[in-house]
Amino acid sequence: MPKIKLNLRSLSIPEKIARAQQIVAALTDNPNFTAPHPPLAQVTAAINALETASNAAQAARQEAKAKTAEQNASEEELDRVVTQLVAHVESIAGGDEKVIRSAGLDVRAPSASAPSSPPAPPALTATVGDHDGEIDLSWDTVRGARSYVIERSTDPPTETSWVHAGLSTRSKITIEGLTSGTRYWFRVAALTNNGQAPWSNPAMKIAP
Repeated sequence: MPKIKLNLRSLSIPEKIARAQQIVAALTDNPNFTAPHPPLAQVTAAINALETASNAAQAARQEAKAKTAEQNASEEELDRVVTQLVAHVESIAGGDEKVIRSAGLDVRAPSASAPSSPPAPPALTATVGDHDGEIDLSWDTVRGARSYVIERSTDPPTETSWVHAGLSTRSKITIEGLTSGTRYWFRVAALTNNGQAPWSNPAMKIAP
């Protein structure tokens, strides 16, 4: 005797909804099944309930994704301004531990193995990003770096044309919101326990 093949567990929710709708349509006014059990109205109600719940869950996932992106941007902004604030405190304190602690900051014991003057990040490379107005940057890591600060400049770069472009805890970043067709220059510096290291050699790319 042939057995019915259903395999609901192997179907995605949209596929499951479509399969159930197909079955209901086939059974509607079907002379072979004059009184389906459970009633088709009950099955249709279950289909509609799942579809509504699925749409709500999808919307919630999209909202959560947007909220996470917003959180990441806010976290990056906080990291940037606090790092700049700490650099300001360091420049004013001039190595005076008492002054540094008065700003609510801790002082780390100097590490014998840590270089006192970290090098500039080597091998900065700029490539076209995945979307218009995006450029991907990557560079070799600097020993002892806590994070990296990135600046950009339009062409041609000057001493006063550089502006903040981002902060990254990894040796890569995607710069967004650029004007397509515009030539941009980028440079990166490591932020270590001893302050900011020198700027890298600049890299140039035209925004897609």
